[in-house]
Amino acid sequence: MKKLTLIRHAKSSWDDTSLDDFDRPLNARGERDLPAMAKRVRDFGLVPDRLLTSGAVRALTTARAVADALGLEPDQVVVQPELYACSYQSLLHQLQRQGDRWQHLMVVGHNPGLESLGCYLTGERLAKFPTAAVLHMRLGITRWCELVESCGSVELFDYPKLHR
Repeated sequence: MKKLTLIRHAKSSWDDTSLDDFDRPLNARGERDLPAMAKRVRDFGLVPDRLLTSGAVRALTTARAVADALGLEPDQVVVQPELYACSYQSLLHQLQRQGDRWQHLMVVGHNPGLESLGCYLTGERLAKFPTAAVLHMRLGITRWCELVESCGSVELFDYPKLHR
């Protein structure tokens, strides 16, 4: 059995219109929500063997906070530029190419790709996949190349507004 955790980056800022979308930082709400989200990930025991993240500033900031909260080693965090603004099919392909030694993968990225991937893998329609959301699933596979539609079951779906 493999495990997969999908995390959408914390809320980002649109204040500086001169910034490219890739370079947008977190806004005040994102900065506020991120430490609590990272702590909940730790408290839930969602420690991956490997964390894959988009290189966009908001995703990388989120990934670093989660990695720090979990005590991950630097070599466990892998920036994959192709995770920025990609479809669920691209995300699926990236995951299917992962080494089978990884039992639990975590992906920090963007919508709509993450939400669509979660729906595809679990066969469940998520009502929403807000910023700083965490979707953890158990997968009925032994090799990452076996990742297919409806092979997963939701074990946890959490996001900041559940805690306000």
